[in-house]
Amino acid sequence: MKLNSVLFLVLTIILSGCVVPKNTQPIETSTTLLDMGPAPELTNDTWINSDTPLRLADLKGKVVLIDMWTFG
Repeated sequence: MKLNSVLFLVLTIILSGCVVPKNTQPIETSTTLLDMGPAPELTNDTWINSDTPLRLADLKGKVVLIDMWTFG
């Protein structure tokens, strides 16, 4: 009797996950980013991995990863 109850519960849980309501609408997602205007110029004079200060004009057209952190 206990085994039958467990099997019934397991089958109910499995089958309830398979039922799809008829009146559901697909969730709309947006992949559009807001235009926040041009990036501000990089104003640091000291760079760890560069001999000269970097400027946005020097990086135009390149893929750039900026990892911001501070000594603390």
